Amino acid sequence: MPYSRNEDLPEAVRKALPKHAEDIYRAAYNSAWDQYESPSKRRGKESREEAAHRVAWAAVKDKYSKGDDDKWHPDD
Repeated sequence: MPYSRNEDLPEAVRKALPKHAEDIYRAAYNSAWDQYESPSKRRGKESREEAAHRVAWAAVKDKYSKGDDDKWHPDD
């Protein structure tokens, strides 16, 4: 199910990510949700939700890195 607001994201995502990274996560998740509607577009037996979360985390990791302090920081 797509997320209309960052407040609707899973608690683990909200606790882990800064606000801007939440925006990236939500946008990527919602896009992937639409893109991977068909099971033939997913990996193996991956669910639509699993595919969307995988894509969302990849989008965050493209712009943010986890620091030594175990927090997510924007890449320079």
